[in-house]
Amino acid sequence: MLCPYDICTSRLLQSAVIVNSVRNHWEIENSLHWVLDVALKEDNCRISKDNAPQTFPVLRQIAVNLLNKEKRLKRGIKNKQFLAAIDNNYLTILLALAKK
Repeated sequence: MLCPYDICTSRLLQSAVIVNSVRNHWEIENSLHWVLDVALKEDNCRISKDNAPQTFPVLRQIAVNLLNKEKRLKRGIKNKQFLAAIDNNYLTILLALAKK
């Protein structure tokens, strides 16, 4: 038979596990959203016509994945994005990473 202390300890343990998993979820969510918002200004996007609201988040995620995959330059996502916009050779290198 469980004493009241064991029941409280059990509940505290369960709540600690729940709190921990919620924190882990939001840590991942915030780190991913931060990159999309800061580098690609996702929150400022006002695209609302046809299928664009469903398509552009996928394109943004592909862009972030390709920019993260490129390890030659030690720069942030925002700087790599800018470099790809002004340098076609660098853009070609990034797009070639999609095939790997």
